[in-house]
Order: sequence, then structure tokens, then C-alpha cells
Amino acid sequence: MKIVSVDVFLLNCGTADWRPVVCRVNTDEGISGYGEASVGFDSGAPAAYAMIKDIAPIIIGMDAMAHEAVWDRLFRQTFWAQAGGVIVFSAISAIDMALWDIKGKALGVPLYQLLGGKLSENLRCYASQLQFGWGSNMGRAVTDEALADACRKAVEEGFDALKINFITFDDAGGRVGFLRGPIPVQHRKMIERRAQAVRRAVGDQVDLIVENHARTDAVSAVEMSRVLEPYGILFLEEAATPLNPDVMKVIRSGSRIPLAGGERIFGRWGFLKFFQDDTIQVAQPDIGTCGGISEAKKICDMAHAFDVGVQIHVCGSPISIAASLHMEASIPNFVIHEHHVINRSRMNIDLGLYDYAPVNGRIAIPDRPGLGQELSEKAMKEALASCTVK
Repeated sequence: MKIVSVDVFLLNCGTADWRPVVCRVNTDEGISGYGEASVGFDSGAPAAYAMIKDIAPIIIGMDAMAHEAVWDRLFRQTFWAQAGGVIVFSAISAIDMALWDIKGKALGVPLYQLLGGKLSENLRCYASQLQFGWGSNMGRAVTDEALADACRKAVEEGFDALKINFITFDDAGGRVGFLRGPIPVQHRKMIERRAQAVRRAVGDQVDLIVENHARTDAVSAVEMSRVLEPYGILFLEEAATPLNPDVMKVIRSGSRIPLAGGERIFGRWGFLKFFQDDTIQVAQPDIGTCGGISEAKKICDMAHAFDVGVQIHVCGSPISIAASLHMEASIPNFVIHEHHVINRSRMNIDLGLYDYAPVNGRIAIPDRPGLGQELSEKAMKEALASCTVK
């Protein structure tokens, strides 16, 4: 089965802040597969779209079932891939994901079967990014009561774990920015006040995850972890930039809260030192940026060897959501699944044919062949840009 063309889509959700990038790899046997470059939020989406278009000619004519051969050629022959950059790795990720989708469809089995089979029929989920509220559209939960109310809504829907970034917005609704060095007293009090409000609202039987988006450094992250420790935090995500792994040693030694990270770490080589140093206890590779299904499986297996748990990072279209479910269902070191607030938005749901949503805080694994997800005709028709590489 040969690859004959690659369709690339820069999808339109009506906002420059959310432009998922998806490719469709087509074969000479009429089977096509979908994959995503998960840089659709913030900046970078047009670059990922262009990168897929740029490297797609390399794989035309290759065996669509030989995903390792395709991956290796893309990694070795694109020059920049060996530097581990997000744009080139996201393009490789999208193509690799599409090849696994093709393989599952060709064999008539769901992706999880190709990865070794399901270890669970459904996955525990957490409601993610509640500083944006918990409705059908992202907003701003700025006041203590608004944040507590968003958390109560998620718990009422059956979630028993929630993730919040306490330093996205200040009390006036503006951006806090980066906390470098000792945390100013007004922000320290704000963090503790918000943590108290949330814990009071949901009780002590709900796990709380704190997201920092690398907006703290070693000093402020350690200080924040000590402020948050009394509130029973499951783990602290992206406590600092992953560019200097040694910084995480400082945070790890000064914090009793487990650390998580990985959405901005690319390839098995990027994760290795964090595992060796035990500075990440929950690895969060994003299948749409870490190197695709092929690379994510290697990262998950390597994490298992170091007793590191895995929560796939999920902030993408329905394509990457489906891929993450298959991966998490098939690994023994799965921790919890991320259900981002963007997944509740109609603009994102309508990009796919199927809506894989949690019920009572648990989410089922797709049983359709391959990823079990396709782009909708609406998504392709209304794309901001599209092209076909032959």
C-alpha cells in the first residue's frame, strides 16, 4: 500500500487563538488516515501547516504500513528534526498519526489493538483549565466565587479531579505574567485564597491538579508548592521551562508535590534526562508534537521503566483526542486523561464526526477502526487554508 498524496488543512474555528492543523494521508488502495500537528492554539499553526506541506513530498511513494521507516526518513532527512523543534516535530507527529490510522483501517481494528490491547474499558478524566470557567465556551473565572462555581459544576457532572492555573489571571481579570524569584505578597495571598476557595467548594474527595504553564521559575515554583501543599495537590504541571532540566532538580528537591510536564518536550531524547533525574513523576507527551503515535509509545514505555506515570497532553481537535484515548488505554502506567474545556466548545466538537466526551468523569475508548475519528465535511470545507501534496 503506497502513499500517493497528503492533504493538509488549517482549520477555522472563528478565532486566531484556535486553528487546529490536520493532515490526511492517502494511499493507492483508497484508504486514508488522519493526523494532527497539535500547535493549533496561540501562535505556530500556520508554520505547522507549512511544515507538513514542505516535508510531505519525502514520503510520497513509501509504504503506508511502514510507519517506522517513514518516521526515520522524516527524522533523518529533514535536517532540523534532529534539533527537536516543535514545528518540525509536530509535522512528523501528524504524518505518523495518520499512518497508524491507515494501518488500523486496513486491518479493521481500533488503534489500541495495534498498541497491545486495552487495559481499561474507560479512563478516569479530569476537567482541565477551569480558570477559563466550565461552560460551552471559554471565559474567565477571575473571582474566588466564579472559580469555585466552575469547579462545582465539573464535580456535579461526575469529575473527581480538576486542573486549575491559579496564576493565569489576576483579581482584575488581567494577565499575571511570569513570577520570577520570590512571589509578591499580593500574588502569594491570591494563590492561597483561590486554593482555599476551590477546596472548600469541592470537598476533600476531589483531586486538584495545579497548572503553571512554566510561568514560574525555580524560586517561585518552590514557594508556590509550599503554599499549596496543605490543599492536597495531585501534581504540579510545568513548574518551570523544560529548556534547562537541572532547574527541575531544584524544584523537585524543594517540593513535596509530584511534578508533571512534557507538552513542550519533544522526542524520547528530550524526556530521558527528566526520567533519569526523577524530576518528572507524571509525563505528559502530546502525541501531536512529541513525534506521533510511534514516538509517544516509546516515551510511555521508557517512562514505565523509570516508574513514571503518563497523562497524555490533550489540547487539540477531535483527531488528537481520539489518538490520546487509544494510547492511554493501552499503557500500564496511565494516570488520568485530560478533558480540556475547549473540548466542550461547539467550534471544536464540530471539526470531527464523533464527540468522545466523558460521562460521570469517565471516558470510553473508540472502537471504530484506526483512530475512530474523521474530519467533518464542514471542517474541511471551511478551512482557512488547504492543499494537496502529490
